[in-house]
Amino acid sequence: MGVPTATRTPGDCAGRARSAGSFVVVLGVLAAAFAVSAYVVPRSARGPVKEEPATAPVAPAAVRTVSHTVVYELLGAHGARNVTFAAAGSALTQHAEVATPWSTQFTRVGPAGRTEFYSIAARNPGPGELRCRIVVDGVVVAEKAESTPDRLFSCSV
Repeated sequence: MGVPTATRTPGDCAGRARSAGSFVVVLGVLAAAFAVSAYVVPRSARGPVKEEPATAPVAPAAVRTVSHTVVYELLGAHGARNVTFAAAGSALTQHAEVATPWSTQFTRVGPAGRTEFYSIAARNPGPGELRCRIVVDGVVVAEKAESTPDRLFSCSV
């Protein structure tokens, strides 16, 4: 006859399968508990956080500023109405009516190399010509005339 073979009892295999299944469940519960605690517990309670090396603060680049003297002028025989212009700080200023000749002067300060916008608008009460002029740093940069009564016109650059 041959070599006797070992046989297992049916109860023995079932016990091992139950203990292996319980082991997997316990591992799953532990993994879930770890994941939840890592999410819920604040970082300070978990221990020191690795600090990034300090970098030197970067100083802002110096911006060179320039100032411009701006003069708006209105010239005509009968004054002007609805005078609106962009003044210092680009604030809009309005006058319902002015006598001519009329002018206003201000200084505008801004970054060097930036294109500045200058504008004046007025209504010619007529008859006759109403002329507007913009002078920046002593140089006439815009000039316009309007002869049509009650017509709104503007100078801008």
